Amino acid sequence: MNRTTVKLPFELDARLRHEAARRDITISELTREAIEHHLGPRRRLGAAAAGRSGCSDISERIEEILASEVPASR
Repeated sequence: MNRTTVKLPFELDARLRHEAARRDITISELTREAIEHHLGPRRRLGAAAAGRSGCSDISERIEEILASEVPASR
């Protein structure tokens, strides 16, 4: 597991510590949970298994395939 340092405003740090204590979990656990919630579930690209599709033109159509699998950026 990687270690990351994050600078927080005093008010947000206090809220984080209070919530972690209220839930009886570590600040790290609460932070990981919040980040995972914010980023959403992991998605697998359907094109990742394209090599087993039986189609011979995948490399020529990769941009089209990826565009259909990945939502447009916000």
